[in-house]
Amino acid sequence: MSFVLHATGAAQEAIDRVVPQLVADGVAGRIAAKDSTLWGEAAEAEASKRLGWIDAASNTRGLVDDVLELKADLAAKGVDRFALAGMGGSSLAPEVITRTFGVHLTVLDSTEPGQVLTALRDELERTAIVVSSKSGSTLETDSAKRVFEQWYREAGIDPTERIIVVTDPGSPLDGAARAAGYRVFNADPNVGGRYSALTAFGIVPSALAGVDVAELLDEAEAALPLVSEDDESNPGLQLGAVLAGTKPLKDYIGIVADGTHIVGFADWAEQLIAESTGKQGTGVLPVVLDVDAAELGEDLADLQVIRVVGSRAEAREVAAGEVEVAGTLGAQLLVWEFATAVAGRLLGIDPFDQPDVESAKDAARGLLEDLAPPAPATVVDGSIELRGSVSGDTLESSLDALLAAIPADGYLAVHTYLDRLGEERFATLRDLLAARTQRPVTFGWGPRFLHSTGQYHKGGKPVGVFLQILGTPAEDLEIPERPFTFGQLLQAQAGGDAAVLAGHDRPVLTLTLTDLDDGYRRLATAAAA
Repeated sequence: MSFVLHATGAAQEAIDRVVPQLVADGVAGRIAAKDSTLWGEAAEAEASKRLGWIDAASNTRGLVDDVLELKADLAAKGVDRFALAGMGGSSLAPEVITRTFGVHLTVLDSTEPGQVLTALRDELERTAIVVSSKSGSTLETDSAKRVFEQWYREAGIDPTERIIVVTDPGSPLDGAARAAGYRVFNADPNVGGRYSALTAFGIVPSALAGVDVAELLDEAEAALPLVSEDDESNPGLQLGAVLAGTKPLKDYIGIVADGTHIVGFADWAEQLIAESTGKQGTGVLPVVLDVDAAELGEDLADLQVIRVVGSRAEAREVAAGEVEVAGTLGAQLLVWEFATAVAGRLLGIDPFDQPDVESAKDAARGLLEDLAPPAPATVVDGSIELRGSVSGDTLESSLDALLAAIPADGYLAVHTYLDRLGEERFATLRDLLAARTQRPVTFGWGPRFLHSTGQYHKGGKPVGVFLQILGTPAEDLEIPERPFTFGQLLQAQAGGDAAVLAGHDRPVLTLTLTDLDDGYRRLATAAAA
């Protein structure tokens, strides 16, 4: 079997209760047949152009030889390193694919100036970059493309020989890139970004970086019959029931990598599930957990734990109330996509739209048009500036007030607008805050979470409270032909999201650290208090 699922407790009860009805309704076969009526009349128009992911593995095979030919051509010119500019599924899928296969890919899904500069300075003469965007309008990706073009030219390198574009056919980016002479690979336009792992968005950068993508596609195709059959053993139906069929609904899905060979899978699944289900005041919020995460010891009634394990899934006993899944990477990608679509049907929402994502983008654009400096801090406590709808006289009292605002069924989201490759230590704050609050805590790097959990935070169950952490970049970077810098863009993205969250009556505390070392030390101490 390419995919195995074992469940206990409420999850097994949901499978036993929900899956027979899904089978009776022919849900699996109808998804496989791309029946856009499954999610209701309101969702039909969107669903009718978003079901290409079902057979993406077979449809993408035709690209593989062309990508490998390009890789050989680049190698002959001394290019053996690859970067990727993309957001959301366009970056998270290639990241999990390349990390699992053990090949290097520099993933640039940030506007933090230091992270962008690190990518630019990392052996540029040996590097080609894939620019991935369905339309080309994604501001982060467009900014990265502009600055790489400039740096290539300044290094005496023709950008058209080093920039590869992945986009939808007929998109503005498609036309502009072809006119400029760039190599373009088109993806299936009938696939949304978060379902695009097995399309050109996942395959092109992964293959260039050195992944045997034929193996990955084989794995996915082997799983397709499993999820297409209207049978109670269908793992896609079972996982969909686990995600959205428990009674009462478990609002949080704790995803734990526990012995799996797959690296970073929970981050990919997080954006798939949160953006697909978090709308109309409902949905389920994935929480990426380590094996020793505090939430696992709290016996939280509204947390469903799913462990992604190795082949030992069939040999070991599953902990009470938990679920274990095992399988190849290609199978996991397809089964979780299928299960998320099933979860949308069970929740009564459209799993293919993202109605609340654009609001933060619009707010950021408004701030960029104004380019006014940030509002004065409400409080300055040493090296930490405090702003937001929740604050006290000090860092400690402000954090206390924010955490006290978490409802009994709520969660804390930590959004860190820092260099995620250079400031990994800030991720440790998640565990400290989870232990203190005894509630689920999500952690996201800004701005990439805006294309992931950002939809749920605004459109899902209104029980979140939000901690933003910003720095003061040591070095800023101009964006060619734009009136703002990367640092100003990052500031606007954080400010825009804070404004939208506050407009939804979500408590927000924004901390700007003028000294990262001192700020981290004080935050860690306060979080553990």
